[in-house]
Amino acid sequence: MMRIGIVCYPTYGGSGVVATELGIALADKGCEVHFISYKRPVRLGPYHPRTFYHEVSSFEYPLFDFKPYDSALTSKIVDVALHYKLEILHVHYAIPHATIAFLAREILKTKGIYLPIVTTLHGTDITLVGTESSFHPTVEFGINQSDGVTAVSQSLKSDTLESFHIINPIEVIPNFIDFNRFYMKDCKNLRRQFVSDDQKILMHISNFRKVKRVVDIVRMFAIVSASIDSKLVLVGDGPERTAVTELGRELGVENRLVFLGKQEAIEDLLSMADVFVVASEKESFGLAALEAMACGVPVVSSDAGGLQEVIRDGYSGFICPTGDFEMMAERSIELLRDQQKLSLFRKQAIAQAHEFDLLKILPKYIQHYEKVIGARSTSV
Repeated sequence: MMRIGIVCYPTYGGSGVVATELGIALADKGCEVHFISYKRPVRLGPYHPRTFYHEVSSFEYPLFDFKPYDSALTSKIVDVALHYKLEILHVHYAIPHATIAFLAREILKTKGIYLPIVTTLHGTDITLVGTESSFHPTVEFGINQSDGVTAVSQSLKSDTLESFHIINPIEVIPNFIDFNRFYMKDCKNLRRQFVSDDQKILMHISNFRKVKRVVDIVRMFAIVSASIDSKLVLVGDGPERTAVTELGRELGVENRLVFLGKQEAIEDLLSMADVFVVASEKESFGLAALEAMACGVPVVSSDAGGLQEVIRDGYSGFICPTGDFEMMAERSIELLRDQQKLSLFRKQAIAQAHEFDLLKILPKYIQHYEKVIGARSTSV
């Protein structure tokens, strides 16, 4: 099988999660996978057969106000490619990984080695950060210099083609779910730590950035809690945490908000929820929504980006216009008041999630790698 290098951010963001779980799945298939980052990815356990982690070391020097991470990462890619004979490099999140991969490939060419690059676009690298004038030219260049390009949704592909002049074909390969990890679990005891047996749980997971519109979720919940005895469990943390807390006080629901911060085993938490809520104004895919569905939790969401490709309105949840927190509240109440309907939506959410089963998506990546490697070998 292939020897693959994976470059990603090691944090809780969706791109790092997908990159890590993809690498582990590839290793399970017999590939040799080398993760290259400044810190061990959060979902990469202490040991997994055929996976290797290569830390990008920092360099302290008085001349640099900011550490030259780009150069350090480039050098590490070159080093790993040479010593482990990588056959392909897969970089996740275009900024700055696509242009760094290009530079590493150019250096390797001087040593008689051509390392094909696959760049996966994840969302804000295109829709938010990438469109900034200070990044736009390099993002466009990096995408066009890649040997293969994938996007996690059709919506993101369309945004990319609209915002940049792209000459490379972009293949849509959606994010995936590992049903060995995400499934409906019996969590009655865990649930009772948060609510009584007659209360309901709404849940939201994000990095609490403005684009996630977490304040809309609090506004929505204030309406729901006036009709349904419930609590809102908020998982994650970020810059909007203070605003969310203050709004909860203002609306009189502060004692019904449960902040759990960043959590690793979110599959256990998801299984205790009745409804999962997403209010984002930009969402390239909606991985958290998919994980909730896999755990049997219907989703009430905004209509941003790729969410409409993940959730089937009226089947696995409800989709509402972005910013319409009142409609989101109505849809949530509709589910929470009708136990029979909620049970049906739970089953349908699981069925919908199976369309994104890792076992269905992984072969698409392997085929893409083989196509990129094959195209290179035939052109030499």
